[in-house]
Amino acid sequence: MYKPTFNMKRQCLVFRHFGNKGYSLFSCLGREVVCSVLSVATLTYASAESVSTKPVVSDSVSTTTAREMMLDEVSVTGSRAPLTKSQAARMVTVLDRQDIAQAPVQSVNDLLKYAVGVDVRQRGAIGAQTDISMRGGTQDQIILLLNGINICDPQTGHNAMDLPVDLSEIVRIEVIEGPAGRIYGSSSLVGAINIVTRPAQQTSADMTLEGGSYGYGKVSARANLSEGRWNNQLSAGYSRSDGYSRSKAGKLNTGYSGAKGFYQGQYEDEDLRLNWHLGIADKAWGSGTFYATPKWQADEQYEHTTKLYSAIQGETKRGRLHFAPSIYWNQNSDRYEGYHNQPEKMKYNYNRTDVYGVSLNAYFDWAAGRTAFGAEVRNEDLVSGNLGEPLSEPRHISGTDRDYTLGLNRTNISGYLEHNLLLKNLTISAGLVAVKNTWSNMNMTIYPGIDISYRPTPNWRLHAAVNTSLRMPSFTEMYYKLQGYKADPHLKPEEMTAVEAGVNYQRSIFNFQLTGWYHHGRNMIDWIMDTSMGDEAVWQSVNHTKLNSIGIEAKAKLTMACGQFTVSYSYIDQNKDNEANIVSQYALEYLRHKLIANAQVPLFAKLSLGANLRWQDRVGQYTDFSGNVNDYKPYALVDARLTWAAPRYKLYVEANNLLDKRYADYGHVEQPGLWLIAGFTIAL
Repeated sequence: MYKPTFNMKRQCLVFRHFGNKGYSLFSCLGREVVCSVLSVATLTYASAESVSTKPVVSDSVSTTTAREMMLDEVSVTGSRAPLTKSQAARMVTVLDRQDIAQAPVQSVNDLLKYAVGVDVRQRGAIGAQTDISMRGGTQDQIILLLNGINICDPQTGHNAMDLPVDLSEIVRIEVIEGPAGRIYGSSSLVGAINIVTRPAQQTSADMTLEGGSYGYGKVSARANLSEGRWNNQLSAGYSRSDGYSRSKAGKLNTGYSGAKGFYQGQYEDEDLRLNWHLGIADKAWGSGTFYATPKWQADEQYEHTTKLYSAIQGETKRGRLHFAPSIYWNQNSDRYEGYHNQPEKMKYNYNRTDVYGVSLNAYFDWAAGRTAFGAEVRNEDLVSGNLGEPLSEPRHISGTDRDYTLGLNRTNISGYLEHNLLLKNLTISAGLVAVKNTWSNMNMTIYPGIDISYRPTPNWRLHAAVNTSLRMPSFTEMYYKLQGYKADPHLKPEEMTAVEAGVNYQRSIFNFQLTGWYHHGRNMIDWIMDTSMGDEAVWQSVNHTKLNSIGIEAKAKLTMACGQFTVSYSYIDQNKDNEANIVSQYALEYLRHKLIANAQVPLFAKLSLGANLRWQDRVGQYTDFSGNVNDYKPYALVDARLTWAAPRYKLYVEANNLLDKRYADYGHVEQPGLWLIAGFTIAL
């Protein structure tokens, strides 16, 4: 916080720009100067902490590139090259630190429910297992990143949200909707989610305790040491719950326990910035009827996952050509029990994937704008007891008397090229990604994209985009063949072409955004069941020939002294005709309507109230254990959080599903009713 030390009052200038202007910093010496930074508003445009914040400004008349650093501008992840939010052509939705602190949620999964274009389908509370998709897609069709590093699990997207970081460590969550192949490469078929963390800027420590319904409890702590150019932070946490439902035998079947730890560090000087992280997420949960079918009515399933994350990232800061290399290794281990603690009834499924990646990104400025290029090599290695091809030599499964006998290895090679033309009121960002994967013996295939943003006035912003991308099938989609499931190892990669256009208006206390989009998908992958086969019906993985989707999204936000109010709505329609007796598990089940209303109201002194309403109507059907086909029913949920925030501590009480609504995101898996939680955070 700025604190003046002058003995007499002087004229105070609010200063926003460095530059060769009459009001620049060096023309203001002798006066009190306040450096003003414009904070990013909720659900607008975001920055990535893993990329540079150096903007480029091109004059609309001459082609000379000026280099002015604007303190109220931050970089965005909507392009391969770092651009300021006013220059960027791609729209990025953001949940920032304030949103995270005020929301009545216990996980990133829960927080993403309030992003209108994101479909969050829960199989359990407090982040036990959640499928996340966008714009009518599936959980495997988005790319998930931690500080810009791809942490997707090639085995399955079901466990993608097993994160090592606590909500309190997240600076922001950035959401890009639509294909992002030229930005993030393969897997970003319908969108991307980047979770941004960073160490605290000063030496500090804090601790959080929570307790609530269904035996829920949580403890977490964080400590940071900042000294000179070095910054290191360590956090750890543990949470658990008894579960909210019981099996037919009377046993609790949705219990949960999980531990996580995360270390992140940073070194920065005049020439170089280095960031690194090392994390672990270990959790186990009762899966109830998660994967049950009419043929296999198991209701005491169980799963245990352990995930390791590591990465080192760098960025040069001097010279015309900027380099940003990174190297990473992620490991995902999973044990699935069809019958909890009964391996004699059904052998446990063991899987482990090791993902190694190295990438080099670079950009440079010249007379025509900013150009970026780069390449990535990513190797995905699977060993399993039930997925893949026979291994030449079995590998022992640690802690058991069994071996991995199956597996698969594939390497994805990507190259990127992008150019950004930056004029006074216009940005054109165009580029491509060239992809080759060793698994399918595919030829090098090019996926282009272009984004355009036009700013006719300071308040209005128009944007349009055409983008393409692809996704390789997951190992589960290719090889899972147990208990009512039959996969196809010859699945083709999915491909997507998307067109979107929209408008954004922002002035003073009001912000409005409207976007329309169209997706054309080819060889889309889904699990389907032919119910006409009766007891012989199984879930089969298939490629749909095509799947067309169209949708609109609208957001309005009003910020006043009495509070902040937001309303968002999305509509989706898919024109794929359902075949007779065919039930889809994912691709043809989508949110036709989603409405979100949010209010953050300061009551008095340090007390504030946050309330959220979410209403959604899903297209699709499910088959119950009696063999009856049922349509999904719309439902509305209300969540609320009451917070007392003091400088060194915070107390809060929150209620999820305040109206005690019984609902299901999946046909067999009913979600809990009213869930109450109380907690506090203290700075040590």
